[in-house]
Amino acid sequence: MTQKRFALLGAAGFVAPRHMRAIHDTGHALVAACDPYDGVGVIDRWAPEARFFTEVERFDRHLEKLRRAGEGVDFVSVCTPNYLHDAHCRLAMRVGADVICEKPLVTSPWNLDQLAQIETETGQRVYTVLQLRHHEAVRELKSSLLARGPLEKRLKVRLDYVTRRGAWYHQSWKGNLEKSGGVAMNIGIHFFDLLLWLFGSCSGFSVAASRSWARGTLSLENADVAWNLSVDAADLPEGCVSHAHRSLTIEGEPPFDFSTGFDDLHTRVYESMLAGHGYGIEAARPAVELAHRIRRTLEDD
Repeated sequence: MTQKRFALLGAAGFVAPRHMRAIHDTGHALVAACDPYDGVGVIDRWAPEARFFTEVERFDRHLEKLRRAGEGVDFVSVCTPNYLHDAHCRLAMRVGADVICEKPLVTSPWNLDQLAQIETETGQRVYTVLQLRHHEAVRELKSSLLARGPLEKRLKVRLDYVTRRGAWYHQSWKGNLEKSGGVAMNIGIHFFDLLLWLFGSCSGFSVAASRSWARGTLSLENADVAWNLSVDAADLPEGCVSHAHRSLTIEGEPPFDFSTGFDDLHTRVYESMLAGHGYGIEAARPAVELAHRIRRTLEDD
């Protein structure tokens, strides 16, 4: 296996160490990283020799210099704030690299079309991180649902996800609607993709939200879903000792264990992508469009 060369944007972010580990554990090399914040000692664990930049312009210049010297990077992993994803995907493709971008791939669906056009122009590819599709219990659930065959009626489904976040959350870009897309986009995108993947396209929805939570219903091809997302610790179930509560209940299925199995999902994403099975722009589109429609509905109310 030829070792691939990676660069990473957003090295100080919460999810970046999972990408660093995935690059390392799949036998490849992180050669450059960038973040405005310079407290990124975590790089030493996975790639101590990687060049580091606090300015994206200098990072871009370095990658272009490597490309012209015949030593360009093969991939750029994008872990930056949501509203910058499309710009950083464009940067990566224009220095001759494929992209592995965190969710949401973009916050506005029309930017998917622009990225697709640049894929055509450059010959590069954009992949997105749909890690829940690689969760072993989720894959078994999908197989079980497929084994049922055509359904006579839509299933009754309930999804609850509460993850405790402190006061910092609302002061960061995650709490800024224009930068993150709000709770439904920033957190919901993971689960909207999961629900659409399992139960089919969405024909309608209802939603209510605040700064800290969003909840509503989805009418999917094969399921009626009640969903609840929150970053408020007060919404954790009574007696819950963890910082997060995940629950997915499906009519006619045994209790679904959604509490473990998350530790190495990014590594599985990288393994799949490197083997030629990654999820691209069109795989990301349904959940991006749904989250965007929900956001616009909330803004219009």
